[in-house]
Amino acid sequence: MQDLDWPESFHPTTSEAAMALRLLALSLTLLAACSSGQRLAADKPATLDAAAEQYVRLTLSIGEHEPGYVDAYYGPAEWADEAKSVKRPLAELRAAVIDLDRRLHRIDTASLSAMEAKRKAFLSAQLAAARTRLDMLAGAKLSFDDEAEGLFAVRPELKPLSAYDPILAEIDARLAGTGPLWKRFDQRSSRTAIPSARLDGVMRASIDECRRRTVRHIALPHDERFTLEFVTKQTWSGYNWYKGNATSLIQINTDLPVLISRAVDLGCHEGYPGHHVLNMLLEQRLYKGRGWVEFSVYPLYSPQSLLAEGSANYGIELAFPGEDRLAFEAGTLYPLAGLDPATAAQDFELLQMRNKLSGARLTIAKDYLDGRITRDEAVKLTQKYQLLSPERAEQSIDFTGKYRTYVVNYGWGLDLVRRFVSSAGASPTDHWAAMERILSEPTIPSDLMQPSTSATK
Repeated sequence: MQDLDWPESFHPTTSEAAMALRLLALSLTLLAACSSGQRLAADKPATLDAAAEQYVRLTLSIGEHEPGYVDAYYGPAEWADEAKSVKRPLAELRAAVIDLDRRLHRIDTASLSAMEAKRKAFLSAQLAAARTRLDMLAGAKLSFDDEAEGLFAVRPELKPLSAYDPILAEIDARLAGTGPLWKRFDQRSSRTAIPSARLDGVMRASIDECRRRTVRHIALPHDERFTLEFVTKQTWSGYNWYKGNATSLIQINTDLPVLISRAVDLGCHEGYPGHHVLNMLLEQRLYKGRGWVEFSVYPLYSPQSLLAEGSANYGIELAFPGEDRLAFEAGTLYPLAGLDPATAAQDFELLQMRNKLSGARLTIAKDYLDGRITRDEAVKLTQKYQLLSPERAEQSIDFTGKYRTYVVNYGWGLDLVRRFVSSAGASPTDHWAAMERILSEPTIPSDLMQPSTSATK
């Protein structure tokens, strides 16, 4: 302990000195008590509501370090204003995320209802992703596998590119002609480009049909709506910007011609039963219905995205099973686009065959992000194994370069959602019910590896 020195101008009496020492001792005692109280408060388990609020505030603060990190927010405006007013350091945010997760884990899961237990698991998974993203923003370099696991709670098992060679050979046998297979396939698919003057009508007809098929099985808010826009200069082909209050902005990128096959894909994926429906149900049933504020914010780099992208991709085959898609395209979309419906069947068959190559995209992305191949090599491999033109291959690799392991959410997420929904039963009613549980409950990727059951309380 250090000695206490009095100022030179102060010469206390014995009684004054004693009083000063007593006041100093009292101050030190109060300070110790306050510090102890702060420690006790920090060690006290959080309630789920308190943890959820802090999670939202932390997410908004992280978003101030990375544009696009917060994909959607429709919670209290003052929380967003507060995050903008003071830019908290990355190290401080990381420590806060770790502390919140520690206190969240101290909540006794056995005391929670089934739905509350899912809520706790959801918050913990989101916080783990936030910690990983903060590490990356601070300069950490992770392998493809570690990054995917840290951000999206999955470690995908990928096939080597050679596993897709038999599929290429099968497609090659179906497409007569000379030259590289990707070029012949691109020439064939280019014939199905939707004329720009007809694009709006085709997209609206597609989205309307996707909606009609969805509302047969899932009740949607009566005031739900979306705005459709066509944009350029993006690395993605379509995007849903959820605005809250059952409202979305759906954007379609027209840098490259939009093919007829993309109309149903985008209508389901961005709209029904995809992103628009997912966000609406989370807002309606969890944020507004239960007051769970964590569902007022959507951090892009989180397990929530695997559920969002996987369910949006699976929604295509759920809404248009079997030959339904071909019948709708040939009977409605081809005529609207001014295309020959007689070619629809072969176009559909080739599309189904190319879909078997989708996993190659992840293998290429892993090799590219882990530095085993250059960007130029990644583009060439994408041309070969995704059967894309140089321009479309460039766009695909630009997306990977910007969003990195986010690409796992499309293919790997689709596989997990498909298996989960299929395990619910054999009928379409069973499948739609399982899909609705994914879209309206606090689901995490590991839930999709379990049998399909409902948490209703």
